Order: sequence, then C-alpha cells, then structure tokens
Amino acid sequence: MKSGVKSVKELNLEDDFLFAKVMTDESICKIVLEKILGIEIKEIKMPEEQKVINILSENKGIRLDIYVNDDQNTVYNIEMQKGRDTELAKRSRYYQGNIDINMITKGKKYNELRKCFIIFICTTFDPFKQGRHLYTFENRCNEDPRLVLGDETTKVFLTTCGTLDDVDQEMLEFLAYIKNSTDKVASESKSQLVHKINEKVQSIKEDKRTEVEYMTLLERDERNREEGRNEERRSVAKNLLQRGLDDEFVFETTNLSLDEIKKLRQELELN
Repeated sequence: MKSGVKSVKELNLEDDFLFAKVMTDESICKIVLEKILGIEIKEIKMPEEQKVINILSENKGIRLDIYVNDDQNTVYNIEMQKGRDTELAKRSRYYQGNIDINMITKGKKYNELRKCFIIFICTTFDPFKQGRHLYTFENRCNEDPRLVLGDETTKVFLTTCGTLDDVDQEMLEFLAYIKNSTDKVASESKSQLVHKINEKVQSIKEDKRTEVEYMTLLERDERNREEGRNEERRSVAKNLLQRGLDDEFVFETTNLSLDEIKKLRQELELN
C-alpha cells in the first residue's frame, strides 16, 4: 500500500470507492434517497455505480458516483464531495446538462426528459457557508417565488459541516457516520439507517475480493492521471517546438525523452 493511501479497512463512507459499493445495495440506496429528499420511493431500479457520460470526445466527460432510476423513471445522481470545490454550483449545472443530453436522443420530444435530482454530499466544507446541513434548489420565478418553473430538476447539497438545527437526529447521525464509518460510531447511534449501512460496510470490508477490486481501481486511476500528465507535457512540448526552441530546452522543461520530442517535431513538420 502506497504511503498516504488508505487501506480498505480504513475507508469511510465519504470515500468514493466505499460509498459506491454500499449504494449499489438497492434497499440502502432507496432509504438514503428517501432520507435526504424527504420522499417515499416505491422501488429503485438498476443501480449503476461510476456511470461515465462522455457525449463528445472533445468535451469534458463526467464519471458519476451513483446514477439510479426509480419506478417512476426519475433519475437520481449522488456525488460524494470530499475535497473543497469552489465550482460546485457550476459543476452541478454541467452534470445536469450532460445527464439530460444522455437521456434524450435527436428527434425526441423535450417532455421525454425525466425528473432529475442532482445530490452532492459535502464532507469537508459548507458549500454556501450558511450553517445549514441541507440546501435544496429549484428554478423559481424571481418576481413570484411561489411560481416554480416546472422543469423537474432539483439540486441538493448535504454537508456534514452544518451548525443549524435544520435536520433531525437520524440525519445528524447519518452524517456523523459518513465521516467515521466504524462499528463504534454505529453502536452509539439509534438510527436504523446507520445500523443497516454499517452492516453493509463491514461486510464489504471483510470480503477479500474488495481489496483486489480497490487496488485495481487505484492502479487504473493512477494510470489515467499519469496519462493526463503525459498529455499535458506533450502539449507543452509542441508549443515550445512551434516557438522554435531546441530539443534540449524542451527536454529540460517537460522531462519528456529526447526520442519522444523528436517524434513530436516530426509530427509538427508533417502537419
């Protein structure tokens, strides 16, 4: 295990991998959504973890933590947000747009777009700094806030960092468990939701196959990051070559091999 990388046993529900594994349990996914949204859901259909939406190759794709439908064909996207994100509002907008485009094909009518909830669970910061645990947004008329646009899109931000008395005790215990997903925290909770989730968490952590899957995903993500870094270095190298700088300077600046720099130069000459 690399330094600074948690083992499976050390993961909390705020960690994407464990969260996605737990939420593929249909019954847990259902009761978590009901708790966050304050609604009743008859049935959750086809949980799909880490759904990738990449409409066009040149556009920025998205990888969704949890993407599920219910019996009414409503779409729910749940994202665990551990690090601070100053662009969270715009990201929720981008996710909504991509989900909508993925949902409807050319020639279809707009009324085929389904009701959709985008949910972010923030575990290290209050996204709006108002002290709330729960923020829910719909599109409403500025002149008459009672008038809802009716586009059937809702964005919800839940945070473990709230200070106001705006949610019930069960929600507070659920939020505490997200940060520290242990038997000890669960045993101190009176919440049946927390107990149910904890049973699943401990089952996942004890499964020997989980460690293999976890390490495989870590390696995949590291490869993807390295490919991204290499692509960025190649882009910088091309820019430097186009400006007439020599191979040695490009090598010292980008740390690409001289052979790769020569190949990039040849590509530029051919074009």
